[in-house]
Amino acid sequence: MSAHEHDASPTDCADFLEQIVFLIDNELTAADADQVKLHLQSCNPCLETYDQQRIVKAVVARSCTEIAPGELRAKIMVQIQELRTRS
Repeated sequence: MSAHEHDASPTDCADFLEQIVFLIDNELTAADADQVKLHLQSCNPCLETYDQQRIVKAVVARSCTEIAPGELRAKIMVQIQELRTRS
């Protein structure tokens, strides 16, 4: 079966999609990780989701280490205070 073929049912994919996050975070047992990786080799939609989740996680992780410029931080703080005042 090529990587472009897809024979899993939507229910199978739903189960694997839940596991993708755990795979990315290295929170699966070796056996479960192998099973998810095997599914990803045969299911392009799930593989695309896996790739997208990895990219998002990497961007968020990188963004969390960056510090916003002072002027931007000040504008955001003003907006937060305005929202708190309205609430």
